[in-house]
Amino acid sequence: MTADVDIDVIIVNFNAGEHLRRCIASLDRTTDARRWHAVVVDNASSDGSADFVAKHPSVTLVRNEVNRGFGAAVNQAAATTRAPLLWLLNPDCVVEPDALGKLEAVFAQHRDCAIAAPQLLNADGSVQASARGEPTAWTGLFGRHGLLTRFFPRSTVARRNLPAEDLVIANREGAPVDWVMGACMLIRRDLFDRIGGFDERFFLYWEDADLCRRLRDRGFSTRYVPAARVVHAGGASANTSPAFAIRAFHRSAYRYYATHVVPSPWHPARWMARVVLDVRARWRIARGR
Repeated sequence: MTADVDIDVIIVNFNAGEHLRRCIASLDRTTDARRWHAVVVDNASSDGSADFVAKHPSVTLVRNEVNRGFGAAVNQAAATTRAPLLWLLNPDCVVEPDALGKLEAVFAQHRDCAIAAPQLLNADGSVQASARGEPTAWTGLFGRHGLLTRFFPRSTVARRNLPAEDLVIANREGAPVDWVMGACMLIRRDLFDRIGGFDERFFLYWEDADLCRRLRDRGFSTRYVPAARVVHAGGASANTSPAFAIRAFHRSAYRYYATHVVPSPWHPARWMARVVLDVRARWRIARGR
């Protein structure tokens, strides 16, 4: 159990290399006078990346002997902490000044808000598609890496699935969205605990969409806050084992679809989704993407 702090930062590390060092350094620079503590859960990394944080005065390092997956590792860390706010942060994130304060302000303004997430930026400064619309059968074609999104990026369906750029232009103070990427999200602890944290059946990917969906079903909102900015390199861990990451993505996509979109095990759309996602995963692995 951590000492009394204002915010518990949770970082799940898997072979993130120097990204983890830069992430912790950005926390040192940007948390101002807030009392914070970080739990870094290392999911059996082989690159020694977690060794840097082992002696950091504000970090507790937990070393797992096996890779437990993202959601399970977050739940593991959350169970050892007690601050009223949980700040989930990927190790390949660098936090810009005052991002935390702007996210905290959203909770004061919107009592129904369970999750506040910043604008994520790619390394080149472009806006990352981290705010999302509710996944549907069309998401595979008009999602972030969807085939039709490449050809019709400004189509109504693509913009509904990926509203981040439009929200940056329209509302710097933030707006409710269906879900946000788990790379960086500030969460009210009591609500996270109330719904039992992440669903650990999602090993990697889509657990963030599931969390936001379960909170929304209970009347709570997720808000995207473009005024708060975090640089997210993206793929630092997945790139160390791309085929595994692709398979995990598609398995989790099917689990989300079967849980929230077509819950009936006898519906033909569910069978089709399993086949299509399996074929898509094999195709992407074969293409090395």
